[in-house]
Amino acid sequence: MTQRSLGNGGPEVSALGMGCWAIGGPHARQGSPVGWGVIDDAESKRALRRAYDLGVTFFDTADVYGCGHSEKLIADALGDVRDDIVIASKAGYTYVEETREAPGENGDPDYIRWACDQSLRRLKTDRIDLYQFHLGGYDLAKADDVLAVFEELVAAGKVRSIGWSTDDPERAALFAKSPHCKAIQQHFNVFGGNADVLALCEERGLASIVRGPLGMGLLTGKFSPDSSLPDDDVRHGWNFRTGDQAESLRRLEAIRDVLTSGGRTLAQGALAWLWARSEAFVPIPGFKTVAQVEENAGALRYGALTPAQLAEIAGVLG
Repeated sequence: MTQRSLGNGGPEVSALGMGCWAIGGPHARQGSPVGWGVIDDAESKRALRRAYDLGVTFFDTADVYGCGHSEKLIADALGDVRDDIVIASKAGYTYVEETREAPGENGDPDYIRWACDQSLRRLKTDRIDLYQFHLGGYDLAKADDVLAVFEELVAAGKVRSIGWSTDDPERAALFAKSPHCKAIQQHFNVFGGNADVLALCEERGLASIVRGPLGMGLLTGKFSPDSSLPDDDVRHGWNFRTGDQAESLRRLEAIRDVLTSGGRTLAQGALAWLWARSEAFVPIPGFKTVAQVEENAGALRYGALTPAQLAEIAGVLG
């Protein structure tokens, strides 16, 4: 239960990975925040190392997270154990390291080649274990060219395997036809996700890397109707009194007892639900602190929910 394969023929990784978006720190796209607010680099590096010490071997980042900053932190914190871990990164969003601006998108082959070299530089490594296309809704008419350049990077030895971060089954299937595709990253949690993308992963023997496994914090229990978020947080527009976030809090209360069974925290229960839902799932919860890493990694001690608990939650949520 503590290990899962990163696709057929792929490396064994911890069943829980670490999502490294938040530790990238503040950055913006056309004036709007796309980061998770202020971070402490020293704490981020301690958290990365603590994850490794607790058995986590899979770390998922992207070049745009902090406009290169997340990748640099991984190199600093885990460079001496590089051969013991599996690093996933992504390309497709444009960014400027110096200004922390991420202005747009680019899936052109020349851009992807450049982006890969820049990620290798920041990660201080000679290969990326899993390189993922980051633009989930990219034009399908151009996607074969994207796949071709990702295959080229594998042939060059810069990338070991490839994937696409997308919630669209047709796009996922295009990459899945490659023997080098080992994973599709998708949004999924106890509140929902695209079951067709998951089915594709299960049928093709691909890992389904789960972004948003804790609902961007909604499933941790730390929010109440009075909560608010700072202006430099990508979630700053959330409203916990009305709308989607308020409804999510109500639904969470309805399943709280099942998720916290056996002494789990809510976050640990949400991760346990994913492991019970599919053996293909490798959730990658985000973090900013050592304490968050310890709580999330602690879910591995409990393992998956039971089929009966899975059915009970399905009955409640409908």
